[in-house]
Amino acid sequence: MKARNVAIVLTAAVALYLVLLAGRAVALLKTGELVPVLLGVGVLALPLLGVWMLWTTWRSGNRIQRLARRLEAEGGLPDVSDLPRRPSGRVDREAADAWFDERRAELEREPGDWRRWYRLAYAYDIAGDRKRARATMNKAVELEADEAGAADR
Repeated sequence: MKARNVAIVLTAAVALYLVLLAGRAVALLKTGELVPVLLGVGVLALPLLGVWMLWTTWRSGNRIQRLARRLEAEGGLPDVSDLPRRPSGRVDREAADAWFDERRAELEREPGDWRRWYRLAYAYDIAGDRKRARATMNKAVELEADEAGAADR
């Protein structure tokens, strides 16, 4: 819950910044002069892009949280509490790699199971590969949505 509160505060700060930026864009547009109007159009694009980014980030976070809650209810959340840690608190690289190999093997046995994709995404994350973790988690979200949609039919 603490992380969510921090996310809410940061989102509010970014939203305030976007509102102020949009106000500057409107002020430039109201001048009626060519160069300020063109700048105003460009500056107005930034808050619109920012709103889209906030929306997609929150939507993604909520979807991932929904998967985590389902896994928790099923007793299938990944547990790395017993893995050895470096002084920084990060999981030891060799242990993370071994844990990753186990998750990848699980996925190869059942590639259509979103739970396996979720755990593999978590394995990518503890191994430090954030880009692949995001892509893999997106696959988990997609498969879970397909499963939920099939159950509704």
